[in-house]
Amino acid sequence: MNSRKEQLAALDHLLTIMDELREQCPWDRKQTFQSLRHLTIEELYELGDALLEEDLEEIKKELGDLLLHIFFYAKIGSEKKAFDIGDVAQSISEKLVYRHPHIYGDITLDDVAAVKQNWEKLKLKEGKKSVFEGVPKGLPAMVKAMRVQEKAAGVGFDWKAAEPVLDKIKEEITEFEAEQKRQDITAMEAEFGDVLFSLVNYARWQKIDPEAALERTNKKFISRFQNMEKQAKANDVALSSLDLVTLERYWEQAKKG
Repeated sequence: MNSRKEQLAALDHLLTIMDELREQCPWDRKQTFQSLRHLTIEELYELGDALLEEDLEEIKKELGDLLLHIFFYAKIGSEKKAFDIGDVAQSISEKLVYRHPHIYGDITLDDVAAVKQNWEKLKLKEGKKSVFEGVPKGLPAMVKAMRVQEKAAGVGFDWKAAEPVLDKIKEEITEFEAEQKRQDITAMEAEFGDVLFSLVNYARWQKIDPEAALERTNKKFISRFQNMEKQAKANDVALSSLDLVTLERYWEQAKKG
Protein backbone atom coordinates (compact mmCIF):
# COMPACT_ATOMS: atom_id res chain seq x y z
CA MET A 1 0.00 0.00 0.00
CA ASN A 2 1.11 3.57 -0.67
CA SER A 3 2.10 5.99 2.06
CA ARG A 4 0.11 9.21 2.59
CA LYS A 5 2.92 11.11 0.81
CA GLU A 6 2.76 8.74 -2.17
CA GLN A 7 -1.03 8.99 -2.32
CA LEU A 8 -0.90 12.78 -2.36
CA ALA A 9 1.79 12.66 -5.05
CA ALA A 10 -0.41 10.40 -7.20
CA LEU A 11 -3.33 12.82 -6.85
CA ASP A 12 -1.08 15.74 -7.75
CA HIS A 13 0.12 13.82 -10.81
CA LEU A 14 -3.50 13.29 -11.91
CA LEU A 15 -4.18 17.01 -11.45
CA THR A 16 -1.21 17.79 -13.69
CA ILE A 17 -2.39 15.33 -16.35
CA MET A 18 -5.88 16.86 -16.21
CA ASP A 19 -4.42 20.32 -16.79
CA GLU A 20 -2.37 19.06 -19.73
CA LEU A 21 -5.27 17.20 -21.34
CA ARG A 22 -7.55 20.20 -20.98
CA GLU A 23 -4.98 22.39 -22.71
CA GLN A 24 -3.67 20.03 -25.38
CA CYS A 25 -6.27 17.36 -26.26
CA PRO A 26 -9.04 18.47 -28.69
CA TRP A 27 -11.57 16.06 -27.16
CA ASP A 28 -10.85 16.93 -23.54
CA ARG A 29 -10.77 20.65 -24.35
CA LYS A 30 -14.32 20.68 -25.73
CA GLN A 31 -15.98 18.83 -22.84
CA THR A 32 -18.55 20.56 -20.61
CA PHE A 33 -20.55 19.66 -17.52
CA GLN A 34 -23.39 18.51 -19.75
CA SER A 35 -21.30 16.54 -22.23
CA LEU A 36 -19.66 14.61 -19.38
CA ARG A 37 -22.87 13.93 -17.48
CA HIS A 38 -24.00 10.78 -19.32
CA LEU A 39 -20.44 9.45 -19.32
CA THR A 40 -20.25 9.86 -15.55
CA ILE A 41 -23.52 7.98 -15.10
CA GLU A 42 -22.15 5.19 -17.26
CA GLU A 43 -19.00 5.03 -15.11
CA LEU A 44 -21.13 4.81 -11.97
CA TYR A 45 -23.00 1.81 -13.36
CA GLU A 46 -19.72 0.14 -14.34
CA LEU A 47 -18.45 0.69 -10.80
CA GLY A 48 -21.71 -0.77 -9.51
CA ASP A 49 -21.15 -3.92 -11.58
CA ALA A 50 -17.62 -4.30 -10.24
CA LEU A 51 -18.83 -3.81 -6.67
CA LEU A 52 -21.55 -6.41 -7.14
CA GLU A 53 -18.98 -8.91 -8.36
CA GLU A 54 -16.51 -7.83 -5.64
CA ASP A 55 -13.84 -7.74 -8.35
CA LEU A 56 -11.17 -5.74 -6.56
CA GLU A 57 -9.07 -5.09 -9.66
CA GLU A 58 -12.10 -3.80 -11.57
CA ILE A 59 -13.23 -1.74 -8.58
CA LYS A 60 -9.82 -0.05 -8.57
CA LYS A 61 -10.03 0.69 -12.30
CA GLU A 62 -13.61 1.98 -12.16
CA LEU A 63 -12.83 4.17 -9.14
CA GLY A 64 -10.00 5.63 -11.19
CA ASP A 65 -12.39 6.42 -14.04
CA LEU A 66 -14.80 8.07 -11.61
CA LEU A 67 -12.00 10.02 -9.92
CA LEU A 68 -10.96 11.34 -13.31
CA HIS A 69 -14.49 12.65 -13.84
CA ILE A 70 -14.45 14.37 -10.45
CA PHE A 71 -11.17 16.06 -11.31
CA PHE A 72 -12.58 16.94 -14.75
CA TYR A 73 -15.64 18.68 -13.28
CA ALA A 74 -13.42 20.51 -10.79
CA LYS A 75 -11.15 21.66 -13.63
CA ILE A 76 -14.11 23.05 -15.56
CA GLY A 77 -15.32 24.70 -12.36
CA SER A 78 -11.94 26.37 -11.89
CA GLU A 79 -12.03 27.65 -15.48
CA LYS A 80 -15.37 29.24 -14.68
CA LYS A 81 -13.79 30.70 -11.54
CA ALA A 82 -16.51 28.96 -9.50
CA PHE A 83 -14.59 26.26 -7.59
CA ASP A 84 -11.59 23.96 -7.84
CA ILE A 85 -10.73 20.51 -6.47
CA GLY A 86 -9.57 22.10 -3.21
CA ASP A 87 -12.96 23.74 -2.74
CA VAL A 88 -14.66 20.42 -3.46
CA ALA A 89 -12.56 18.61 -0.85
CA GLN A 90 -12.96 21.42 1.69
CA SER A 91 -16.72 21.50 1.23
CA ILE A 92 -17.19 17.78 1.86
CA SER A 93 -14.75 17.88 4.78
CA GLU A 94 -16.71 20.67 6.47
CA LYS A 95 -19.98 18.81 5.92
CA LEU A 96 -18.58 15.57 7.35
CA VAL A 97 -17.29 17.33 10.46
CA TYR A 98 -20.60 19.14 10.97
CA ARG A 99 -22.68 16.01 10.49
CA HIS A 100 -20.54 13.91 12.86
CA PRO A 101 -20.84 15.79 16.16
CA HIS A 102 -20.43 12.45 17.96
CA ILE A 103 -16.88 12.39 16.57
CA TYR A 104 -15.95 16.07 16.34
CA GLY A 105 -18.27 17.47 19.00
CA ASP A 106 -19.69 16.64 22.41
CA ILE A 107 -22.75 14.57 21.39
CA THR A 108 -22.92 10.86 22.28
CA LEU A 109 -24.59 8.57 19.75
CA ASP A 110 -24.38 4.88 20.57
CA ASP A 111 -25.66 3.08 17.46
CA VAL A 112 -26.14 3.36 13.71
CA ALA A 113 -29.84 4.22 13.99
CA ALA A 114 -29.10 7.15 16.31
CA VAL A 115 -26.39 8.42 13.96
CA LYS A 116 -28.79 8.28 10.97
CA GLN A 117 -31.56 10.08 12.86
CA ASN A 118 -29.20 12.83 13.98
CA TRP A 119 -27.85 13.11 10.41
CA GLU A 120 -31.34 13.80 9.06
CA LYS A 121 -32.07 16.32 11.83
CA LEU A 122 -28.87 18.21 11.03
CA LYS A 123 -29.75 18.32 7.33
CA LEU A 124 -33.14 19.86 8.14
CA LYS A 125 -31.37 22.47 10.28
CA GLU A 126 -29.29 23.34 7.21
CA GLY A 127 -32.45 24.69 5.61
CA LYS A 128 -33.72 21.65 3.74
CA LYS A 129 -37.51 21.71 3.60
CA SER A 130 -37.94 17.97 3.31
CA VAL A 131 -36.00 14.88 4.34
CA PHE A 132 -36.38 13.73 0.74
CA GLU A 133 -34.30 16.59 -0.65
CA GLY A 134 -31.10 15.12 -2.00
CA VAL A 135 -32.80 11.98 -3.34
CA PRO A 136 -32.20 12.29 -7.10
CA LYS A 137 -35.37 12.27 -9.19
CA GLY A 138 -33.69 10.11 -11.81
CA LEU A 139 -32.79 7.22 -9.50
CA PRO A 140 -34.05 3.80 -10.58
CA ALA A 141 -37.40 3.24 -8.85
CA MET A 142 -36.22 0.41 -6.61
CA VAL A 143 -33.16 2.34 -5.44
CA LYS A 144 -35.33 5.41 -4.86
CA ALA A 145 -37.81 3.36 -2.80
CA MET A 146 -34.96 2.19 -0.57
CA ARG A 147 -33.61 5.71 -0.15
CA VAL A 148 -36.95 7.37 0.67
CA GLN A 149 -37.69 4.64 3.21
CA GLU A 150 -34.28 5.18 4.81
CA LYS A 151 -34.91 8.94 4.88
CA ALA A 152 -38.31 8.51 6.55
CA ALA A 153 -36.86 6.04 9.04
CA GLY A 154 -34.11 8.55 9.78
CA VAL A 155 -36.65 10.85 11.44
CA GLY A 156 -38.45 8.03 13.23
CA PHE A 157 -41.20 7.18 10.72
CA ASP A 158 -40.69 3.43 10.56
CA TRP A 159 -42.04 0.10 11.70
CA LYS A 160 -40.97 -1.14 15.12
CA ALA A 161 -40.07 -4.61 13.87
CA ALA A 162 -39.82 -6.65 10.67
CA GLU A 163 -42.84 -8.92 11.25
CA PRO A 164 -45.51 -6.26 10.60
CA VAL A 165 -43.71 -5.38 7.36
CA LEU A 166 -44.11 -8.97 6.20
CA ASP A 167 -47.80 -8.78 7.13
CA LYS A 168 -48.02 -5.58 5.07
CA ILE A 169 -46.64 -7.41 2.03
CA LYS A 170 -49.34 -10.06 2.37
CA GLU A 171 -51.98 -7.33 2.75
CA GLU A 172 -50.77 -5.57 -0.40
CA ILE A 173 -50.77 -8.83 -2.37
CA THR A 174 -54.37 -9.44 -1.29
CA GLU A 175 -55.32 -5.95 -2.47
CA PHE A 176 -53.58 -6.57 -5.79
CA GLU A 177 -55.45 -9.84 -6.25
CA ALA A 178 -58.74 -8.04 -5.61
CA GLU A 179 -58.00 -5.52 -8.37
CA GLN A 180 -56.81 -8.32 -10.63
CA LYS A 181 -60.22 -9.97 -10.36
CA ARG A 182 -61.81 -6.67 -11.42
CA GLN A 183 -59.25 -6.35 -14.24
CA ASP A 184 -58.77 -2.68 -13.45
CA ILE A 185 -55.32 -2.20 -14.99
CA THR A 186 -54.73 1.22 -13.45
CA ALA A 187 -55.65 -0.01 -9.98
CA MET A 188 -53.61 -3.21 -10.51
CA GLU A 189 -50.56 -1.14 -11.36
CA ALA A 190 -51.01 0.98 -8.24
CA GLU A 191 -51.38 -2.07 -6.01
CA PHE A 192 -48.44 -3.81 -7.68
CA GLY A 193 -46.36 -0.73 -6.90
CA ASP A 194 -47.44 -1.02 -3.27
CA VAL A 195 -46.37 -4.68 -3.24
CA LEU A 196 -42.92 -3.78 -4.57
CA PHE A 197 -42.57 -0.88 -2.14
CA SER A 198 -43.41 -3.19 0.77
CA LEU A 199 -40.94 -5.81 -0.47
CA VAL A 200 -38.20 -3.17 -0.59
CA ASN A 201 -39.13 -2.14 2.94
CA TYR A 202 -38.85 -5.74 4.15
CA ALA A 203 -35.50 -6.09 2.39
CA ARG A 204 -34.29 -3.00 4.23
CA TRP A 205 -35.27 -4.57 7.54
CA GLN A 206 -33.42 -7.74 6.62
CA LYS A 207 -30.27 -5.77 5.66
CA ILE A 208 -30.71 -6.83 2.04
CA ASP A 209 -29.98 -4.49 -0.86
CA PRO A 210 -33.00 -5.18 -3.11
CA GLU A 211 -31.33 -3.68 -6.19
CA ALA A 212 -28.27 -5.89 -5.75
CA ALA A 213 -30.44 -8.92 -4.99
CA LEU A 214 -32.51 -8.41 -8.15
CA GLU A 215 -29.41 -7.82 -10.26
CA ARG A 216 -27.86 -11.06 -9.00
CA THR A 217 -31.05 -12.86 -9.97
CA ASN A 218 -30.92 -11.17 -13.40
CA LYS A 219 -27.36 -12.40 -13.88
CA LYS A 220 -28.29 -15.89 -12.71
CA PHE A 221 -31.26 -16.05 -15.07
CA ILE A 222 -29.21 -14.79 -18.03
CA SER A 223 -26.44 -17.30 -17.32
CA ARG A 224 -28.88 -20.21 -17.13
CA PHE A 225 -30.80 -19.13 -20.22
CA GLN A 226 -27.56 -18.81 -22.18
CA ASN A 227 -26.72 -22.34 -21.03
CA MET A 228 -30.07 -23.43 -22.52
CA GLU A 229 -29.14 -21.70 -25.77
CA LYS A 230 -25.87 -23.65 -25.84
CA GLN A 231 -27.74 -26.90 -25.26
CA ALA A 232 -30.11 -26.11 -28.10
CA LYS A 233 -27.25 -25.18 -30.41
CA ALA A 234 -25.41 -28.41 -29.54
CA ASN A 235 -28.57 -30.32 -30.48
CA ASP A 236 -28.95 -28.25 -33.67
CA VAL A 237 -32.39 -26.92 -32.71
CA ALA A 238 -33.85 -23.48 -32.01
CA LEU A 239 -35.19 -22.79 -28.53
CA SER A 240 -38.31 -21.26 -30.05
CA SER A 241 -39.13 -24.60 -31.72
CA LEU A 242 -39.12 -26.57 -28.46
CA ASP A 243 -42.19 -27.34 -26.38
CA LEU A 244 -42.45 -26.23 -22.75
CA VAL A 245 -41.66 -29.69 -21.37
CA THR A 246 -38.37 -29.80 -23.27
CA LEU A 247 -37.56 -26.23 -22.29
CA GLU A 248 -38.13 -27.12 -18.64
CA ARG A 249 -35.74 -30.06 -19.04
CA TYR A 250 -33.12 -27.75 -20.54
CA TRP A 251 -33.69 -25.29 -17.69
CA GLU A 252 -33.21 -27.95 -14.99
CA GLN A 253 -30.00 -29.02 -16.70
CA ALA A 254 -28.84 -25.41 -16.83
CA LYS A 255 -29.49 -25.02 -13.10
CA LYS A 256 -27.04 -27.84 -12.44
CA GLY A 257 -24.36 -25.71 -14.06
